[in-house]
Amino acid sequence: MRAPAPVDAMSAAWEHFLERNWLTLHGVIVVLGLVVYVMASRALYQRRHPSAAIAWVVMLTLLPYVALPLYFMFGSRKLPLAQRRSLASATVVRSSGPDDLAAWSRRLAGAMGLANATSYERLRIHRDGHEALEALRELIDGATETLDLCTFVFASDTLGRDIAERLMRRANEGVRVRVLLDGFGVWLGGHFDLAMLRSAGIEVVKFVPALKSAVRGLNLRNHRKMLIADGARFWTGGRNLARQAQQRFELDWAYAALRPAERGAAVTVPIDWRDEPPYAQLIPSGPDQIDDTVHALLVSCAFMARQRILMVTPYFVPDQTLTMALTLAARRGVAVDLVLPAKSNHRLADMARYRPLRDLARAGARIWRTPYMLHAKAVVLDDTVALAGSANLDARSLFLNYELMVAFYREDDVRAFATWIEGERAQAKPYRPSQPGLARDLAEGLVLWLAFQL
Repeated sequence: MRAPAPVDAMSAAWEHFLERNWLTLHGVIVVLGLVVYVMASRALYQRRHPSAAIAWVVMLTLLPYVALPLYFMFGSRKLPLAQRRSLASATVVRSSGPDDLAAWSRRLAGAMGLANATSYERLRIHRDGHEALEALRELIDGATETLDLCTFVFASDTLGRDIAERLMRRANEGVRVRVLLDGFGVWLGGHFDLAMLRSAGIEVVKFVPALKSAVRGLNLRNHRKMLIADGARFWTGGRNLARQAQQRFELDWAYAALRPAERGAAVTVPIDWRDEPPYAQLIPSGPDQIDDTVHALLVSCAFMARQRILMVTPYFVPDQTLTMALTLAARRGVAVDLVLPAKSNHRLADMARYRPLRDLARAGARIWRTPYMLHAKAVVLDDTVALAGSANLDARSLFLNYELMVAFYREDDVRAFATWIEGERAQAKPYRPSQPGLARDLAEGLVLWLAFQL
């Protein structure tokens, strides 16, 4: 009788070992996963919401073989602390102005290390997508030296090709054109032909290219949207504001191009409260900031508001803290109005929004639903602060994505934002909450569990 082959004997011995010790091995893997989670969270200074922390711990305990790879791909929420500090581009000069909501917002932004409020020449609020597109085309066609575009999606459609052709034409005319695209957004947009842009002399860089490096944060997407022409004109602001936006673009470009970010010259703009020039403040938010800046401003200003809070957003999936701040504002008599589309282009986000919407409605807030898709993002607090930019009122925008908002403090411009939101509200129908059935309630809860990924 022939002896078993060495390979067969080794396999049999390994199977026997696994049968007797699989619980021990499973325990070792669970402990290893939890140690990785704790050490990475401390080393990278990853502050998480308690529900998110509990979810990771439960998954790493019950399904470590699945959860550990997912954690490496999706678990990072902030860059390492040293790297975030290296991206700082401003030295803040704190003000001692009047204690109104605008002053509070400026001081809070300063405490979080953001650049000071600065002046701008002219604000133009685009009433709809067509007007915004025309302004974008004008800015591209009017540039003489440089064009720097940062966007999340560059779709392979008629609009994308139109913008690409304009950019390529300007590059051929001697304008330096740089395009910064999110790696995941390129995939969502249908894989636009970036080689065509590069062949025309356009510099193209993908921000955290998808599937390239889990360490750099596959789940951290650059959702910032801006176009800067000649370092002087910003798609949503004026001349001096564009200078700060240019610095923000340079930092993002250096990070995406895998070059060390250089510390720029400090931007110090002392504020003289004796006059009232127009002011705006760039509010970047994301993994490159120590704090969740946009979320902190929204929560703080909601607690400080005395008259009204106007909001417009395509997706409304706030965390419990922001929901509580808004509901408490409504209960103490602040007029809280939220305008959003009756049906957005994100089905799961639409399902997840109804629990916070019911909480707001019960507190006395008014919710308005437009019959069309509304992709604008803006918040007006009293008549003193307006926030506008790329951040949606959902957990992904407020805690994961790289976002860019602008805080406006000039009362005339704040009222202009309020007038625009009120115009959208006039075309909307009021939302009347109804108690969901058991199946619907369970479905909403399951979707909310994934709120950070919506």
